[in-house]
Order: sequence, then C-alpha cells, then structure tokens
Amino acid sequence: MRSTSLAALLTLLGASQVYARNPRHAEIVHKRQAAGGVTLVQAATGTDVLPLSSITFGMPSQATLPVTTTYSQGASAPVSGAPVLPTPYSAEVTEWLKELEGKNIPNIPKTVDGSCVNDTAAAADAANRGWWTCGGYTRSTDIVACPDKLTWGVRLMVFILKLTRLLTIIACSFDDGPSPYTTFFVVGSRVVERPQVLLEEYMGGHEISVHTWSHKHLTSLTNEEIVAELGWTRHAIRTVLGVTPTTMRPPYGDIDDRVRAISLAMGLVPIMWTRAPDGHQFDTNDWQVAGGMVTGPSSFATFQSILGNATTLDTGFIVLQHDLYEITVDLAVGYTLNTALTHNPAFKLEAIGKCTNTPTSNLYFESTTNTTFPSYNNTEKGFDIDGDGTVDLGGANSAGANSVPLFFVALLAGITTMLI
Repeated sequence: MRSTSLAALLTLLGASQVYARNPRHAEIVHKRQAAGGVTLVQAATGTDVLPLSSITFGMPSQATLPVTTTYSQGASAPVSGAPVLPTPYSAEVTEWLKELEGKNIPNIPKTVDGSCVNDTAAAADAANRGWWTCGGYTRSTDIVACPDKLTWGVRLMVFILKLTRLLTIIACSFDDGPSPYTTFFVVGSRVVERPQVLLEEYMGGHEISVHTWSHKHLTSLTNEEIVAELGWTRHAIRTVLGVTPTTMRPPYGDIDDRVRAISLAMGLVPIMWTRAPDGHQFDTNDWQVAGGMVTGPSSFATFQSILGNATTLDTGFIVLQHDLYEITVDLAVGYTLNTALTHNPAFKLEAIGKCTNTPTSNLYFESTTNTTFPSYNNTEKGFDIDGDGTVDLGGANSAGANSVPLFFVALLAGITTMLI
C-alpha cells in the first residue's frame, strides 16, 4: 500500500525516468520488487538522483549546491509592507568592530575554505601570510609550546558534549597524585547550550579560552565574520562565568596574519600546538577515530610518537586533543594521560597558562594586571564585551566596569532553567 502510494505521488510529480544512470541495476531491482509484489518506483525526470534502493544510511554525499542568487543589503523584500533587507551584522558586531579601529589589520584576501589544496595561490604565499595551515608559520605573539623541557601543556578542544564524563573520570582516576589541570578551548554555541558544564570546568580550577562560536576556518571568513565568531564567544563565556578569556585558539589551527591581528585587537592571544623541527605536528588525530579515518590503536601510536619527539625538544610542548566524542575522552583518560604520567623520562602535565608561567589572573580581562598585554596597552577605547555600546573593560572610562551586569546573571539563570 505504501509503495503504491509513493509511486502514485512520484507519477503526479512527473517521474518518468527509470534509473537512467544504471539500467542493469534497474532491471535487477525491478525483478526483485516484482517478485515481492512491490511496485517499481521511478526517479524524477531530469535528476541525477540515485535509485531508491541506494538511498540509505552510509550512502556517499554529493557536493552542496551553491545558492542561485545573492541579495545585498537594502534589497526589497518579497512581502508587501516588509522592510528592506537589513545589514547582515548585528548591533553587537558593529560595536565590536570598533575594537579594530586604529589597528594594523593586514589586507590579506580570505582563503577559499581554509585548506591548502583548494587555494593553491594562498598556499604558495603562506610564508608571507603567516599561514599556519600551509607550512606551520607562526609569529612571536603565538603561544606554541611550554618553555620548560618535558612539560606538556594540556589542552582540549571543547564542544561540551562529553565533558561532564571527562571531568568526573579525571577527578577519580588521578587520586594518587595531583589531578592534571587543563586548558579548555570552548565553542560559544555550546557554552549557551550547556552553561553548567562550563561552570564546572572553571570552578574546578581549569583554564578557559575562546574557540570561536561555530568552529569555522577563520581565514575563509571576512573581518566582520571573524569579529562575530570571537565576539559572541567572549560574550557567552562572560555571561556564564563573569570573566572574559584573554586567549583563543583558531579551529583547525587555521590562522594567518589577518586573523592574528583581529584576535589581538580584540584582546585574544592565539594558542596553537607544537610542531617538531621536522614539521611533525603534535596532533593525536583522536578526532579522526570517531570519523572512522583511523583506529584507536593508530591514534595512540601517533601519541607515542609525539612523546618520543617531545624528548628531543629543548622546550616543553602542547598537544592537540578533543573531548567531542566519548571515544576521544576514553583515549585521553584511559591511555594518553596515563602514558604521559608514567613515561620515562617523566612529563609534567600542566594547563597552558601555568606551563607558560602566566599568572592565572592574567588569563581573564577582569582580573589581569598585565599592562604589556599585546592589545591592552594600546587600546584607549577599551573593550565592549557585551556589544551594547558601553565600555566594559579597559579604556579611560572603565572604572568599576569589570563586574557582570545583573541582567546577565538573570539571563544565565534563565538559560539554566531552560536546560534542566
């Protein structure tokens, strides 16, 4: 009955081409369907849609089609009486863009998609761009390693999906010695979704850093879009914790001199991960396990190789790991952390702020006493974290502005209520 109805529907929609891409397959499917009393379903005319029998979980994905038309600001609406299209940037982003005024933001064209393969022109100019993705280029303002040899700056890319389990296991698993504190790089949209988890991180003594709002390749975005990614994440973190991080990490490590300049202008120092002199990245590839690209043993073998390379460095190191999936949490807690702690020679595990000898108070705008901060010392206007047009931190008129407005305390209470 269901197949007959579907066939009738497709007929009404003008379906007449039967598996044109694979006639032999269509013939086989037809015989099987006929044998089971099932009506053959036709694919719509003029499409390249796969046979119905091939549309299932695990089928290959095709490229996303681009939009057919783009509309600019001020375009007339299709609804009578509706206003014209507004600016794509909110009032908050407009305020945050003022933090870039007077700063030297390089006029570097955005990349195609943040990858080297799809933007060969940008890749060829990577050294001049200071593009980390293609060649691992860094600048003096980037944090790329811990200064002390055999020190591991522990960092986790946080989507706050499996973090409660991670924090619980860490607290229970290392009770014979000091629990390893870490630096959590948090995605803003997840902060709003799970504020209590962020609170548990922060109140547990872990360091908090910005990891953008939606985890996009920053070099592929416009200046305004980069500001929005960083600004909304700062805002979300401050709304929940009452403090604003002074550090950030670009998703995928995708940063160049334009992204750096914008980050620093907004008071955020980039933190990357370590590369060995031979170019080998200190990336566990744990995120690839969940994607089926590598196995758990393969990821762990990569980590063991990292530890081997680490012993040859004159400095400490920073390793890339994630908490996004239960698989990555299991790898970290069950294997990589313990392996580092029991390694010979032993490694010292510390949060990145601690391993770089940065006072914890300097990791947040509201408590920092660092007057030589890369952007703090040359920002006269200060920082408008809330994007409401009023300076919250820094600047000549910022006295008493380092507290969280009661409105945001109420907002947090509302968010928490919605999530319970």
